[in-house]
Amino acid sequence: MARLRSLPLFALCTSLCFSFGFALCAASCGLFFREMDSYPCPPEGTQLRYSSFGAPFMDSYCQSCHGSQSTDRRGAPGEFIFDTVEQIQRHSARIFVRSAADNNSMPPGPDDPSEEERQKLAEWLACGAPK
Repeated sequence: MARLRSLPLFALCTSLCFSFGFALCAASCGLFFREMDSYPCPPEGTQLRYSSFGAPFMDSYCQSCHGSQSTDRRGAPGEFIFDTVEQIQRHSARIFVRSAADNNSMPPGPDDPSEEERQKLAEWLACGAPK
């Protein structure tokens, strides 16, 4: 009889653990992210340019997988090539939700951009990734 009374408690505990585990997994897997629309370009625009910020950022953190000359793309989809500012502009919303502002699912580490660099990337992308 005691076993039957503990069954609802077991089901409740299992359900709570599963829900908590799913929420934790979803958060770490990038299901909760900030969209570029929620990060407007500052009213005064940006001083960040492709030559002074975008190209060095992409070279440091993205090109080893997303460059057209990459020999080991490590699973990066072939359509995501970031060799030019035009290619970056075309994929800017995707780059934003993966790497800019609070979004940090890319690059996959271990040498990730700092929070300050991610904020600059967010600003640069939100302002249209100017040349």
